Amino acid sequence: MTMAALLSSDSIKEAQWGRVLICGGTDWPKLGRKERGGKGEGNPEAPDLLEPHILRSLSNVKITSIHASCCACHFIALDIDGAAWMFGRNAPCALGVAGVDSISENTPRRVLATELGAKEGARFVHAACGRGHALLVDSEGNVWSAGADNLGQCGHSVTPQITTFKCVEGPYVDGERQRVVKAGAGVTFSIVLTEGGKVFSFGSGEKGQLGNGRTGEHITTGNKTAYDIETEPVPVKGLDDKTIIDIVCGAQHSVAIDTQGVVYVWGYNGYCRLGLGNQQDVLIPKVVPQFAGPGEMTMGSQIVAGPTNTVVIDKQRMYWMAGKWKNSGEGSSGSPYSSFRYIQDLMGCKISQASCGGVTHFALTSEEDGSVMTVAYGQNAANGELGLGLDEPKSATKPTRHQPLAEIQVLSVAAGQHTTLFLAKANEKFSDLPRHPEVDAPELCLVCNKDNGDDDPALECDKCDHPYHLGCLDPPLQAVPEGEWFCPKCTDEMRVLAISAAKPGTELAADDKKIGTKRKAPSATENGKAASSSVFSGIN
Repeated sequence: MTMAALLSSDSIKEAQWGRVLICGGTDWPKLGRKERGGKGEGNPEAPDLLEPHILRSLSNVKITSIHASCCACHFIALDIDGAAWMFGRNAPCALGVAGVDSISENTPRRVLATELGAKEGARFVHAACGRGHALLVDSEGNVWSAGADNLGQCGHSVTPQITTFKCVEGPYVDGERQRVVKAGAGVTFSIVLTEGGKVFSFGSGEKGQLGNGRTGEHITTGNKTAYDIETEPVPVKGLDDKTIIDIVCGAQHSVAIDTQGVVYVWGYNGYCRLGLGNQQDVLIPKVVPQFAGPGEMTMGSQIVAGPTNTVVIDKQRMYWMAGKWKNSGEGSSGSPYSSFRYIQDLMGCKISQASCGGVTHFALTSEEDGSVMTVAYGQNAANGELGLGLDEPKSATKPTRHQPLAEIQVLSVAAGQHTTLFLAKANEKFSDLPRHPEVDAPELCLVCNKDNGDDDPALECDKCDHPYHLGCLDPPLQAVPEGEWFCPKCTDEMRVLAISAAKPGTELAADDKKIGTKRKAPSATENGKAASSSVFSGIN
């Protein structure tokens, strides 16, 4: 299959959308920082969520993909209009905003490619999160970066930080700019994949994670050791005759897979995370023998990178792990998996997607009836990032069926360092999940300001919880609608955002401003309590 065909199939797959669930830590400035009290249990405004919650701020946004990192505390979600929604820890300006430590998940930042300077019609198609920086890829093949750039990891001349998203120059081959389709990011480096299946990297070469054959180790003033820094995309060596279709990054290592399913690894190899049987750092990509054939079904189909481990899902949908992935026993620092091993507890599962967080591991697998089962495990998960439930342990040493997500069709998992997001299809079971944050919603219908009792119960919006009688809507509803329902105000907001994404800067016509109006009930007018008309309140 050609790279163009693969990209086309990816686009079709990404057209599928879902809603966002969140569990784990939300105290973004303090997460993982003991000196700042990073458990979040004492901050009611930013609690640890011990079970999956519907993220209220994005509950009416059609999200196609969520991007996270095992070494980061920020997230980027892309919607069907190609807008990026981002929240989490912002230091140092990782989300392209200066002067704030974090952006709340309750008021995520929404960014359009055109707002950054991309040509009209450009959309975001991919994103990546590093520890202190972020990358956005638009449909024109440009890469935009923001955050820490002290080692060139944003692809710009070395500076402490890039405060707003800035376009990366290149990559170039023989003077011709290459279109980028995917990106990955670690602690001090980034990698990008082009439309032609080539991989480029920039940032620090300290552990060989740039894949250019050298670290550039040298002595500087004060007898200090320094390493090469690449501030512009440079080709990853050893892949010239390969067509790469996916790339991922751990904290200090990189993984790629080609059209045949051959898996390549390079970078830091502490705890044998590269799965090559040793702990020697790799400066040029090496093939992982287990996924090099000749049997096609034993070759790779999906790659995942954790902080000290690597996961490969083969074409039989079997789950393989290398490196350190827990704190005691086999697979710990004292006895890491030096080569890829099959996880016995997942022997009977056919894995469709996997994700690794700071200490967590997730896998999606199909059940006999065609539904999706979510499996989770991980030691020392202190912030509830496994989301196993209020009365369940926060961590799990063995793969465990995720009961709170039973009967919910999870499309993908995006595991961060201390927080986990799920992309899921809304159904009746999904709607039973708690919402974050809790809100104090009015008890009476917002139109007539009355409680008509059980004979005419109010319909609550699935985002804001505001109640409306069926007959008070314009046009009135004859019955409670199946599935999700959003009130006129929340519907207006998303319609306006969709229009702005399609035609940035366009003034709305009068008809477009009157979307989802509410009918004033006679009783409300007579009492002088007519509800105010729906007004769009912008989402940050």
